[in-house]
Amino acid sequence: MVGDMDTELSIQQVAAVTQLSTHTLRYYERIGLLAAIERASSGHRRYSGQDIAWINFLTRLRATGMPIREMQQFAELRRQGDHSLAQRRQLLEIHQRHVQQQLDELNRNLEVIQDKIQHYRELEAQYDTNTLTGSKH
Repeated sequence: MVGDMDTELSIQQVAAVTQLSTHTLRYYERIGLLAAIERASSGHRRYSGQDIAWINFLTRLRATGMPIREMQQFAELRRQGDHSLAQRRQLLEIHQRHVQQQLDELNRNLEVIQDKIQHYRELEAQYDTNTLTGSKH
């Protein structure tokens, strides 16, 4: 359904597919992250497959910590067309470096947690051994 670029979905359907609220979708449109969404004759928003692909990309940018202001800058560059390709790539490269730094920090924190888990396993094994032999620690 979503893979078909000719598909038109209501805001409620897009909210279900993207797991964003209708409020967030309207907000993204209001602040310029989404270009004006096509409207049906009834006035209701009709999202295309391309709109959904863009929303999914925005969701990934947000999930990886890109500030809304940078997302707006990227969206504006995208609207400017192909002459902004290098600027968009540069923005993404900067964001990629930030994400990599976050991953590196998470990995360092994970190593500390893993070391602490191993420490507790060793203490438990020592405690169990002492308990079985009747010695007090």
